[in-house]
Amino acid sequence: MDRDRILKRLTVLDFLAVDLALYLDSHPDCKEGIKKYNEVVSEADGLREQYENLFGPLFSYRSYSKRDEFNWTDDPWPWENDFNFVVGGEE
Repeated sequence: MDRDRILKRLTVLDFLAVDLALYLDSHPDCKEGIKKYNEVVSEADGLREQYENLFGPLFSYRSYSKRDEFNWTDDPWPWENDFNFVVGGEE
């Protein structure tokens, strides 16, 4: 998966995780909701790790530095490329 596809999928998964968390606030015993939430968070975690292994850190405060130096300031930052997109359709 290329950089933009990973970022797009992460955006969708993070939105879904927030939405499911809001649902679970009012339905805390919903086993199906909890299962789906855990699946979404797990997939997002895997994609974040994949992205960081390929392209560098996504966060300045919770990403591991994979090199001997702190590379958060390396260009380009995730939002500096043309990353405005319409969710839906092509993934």
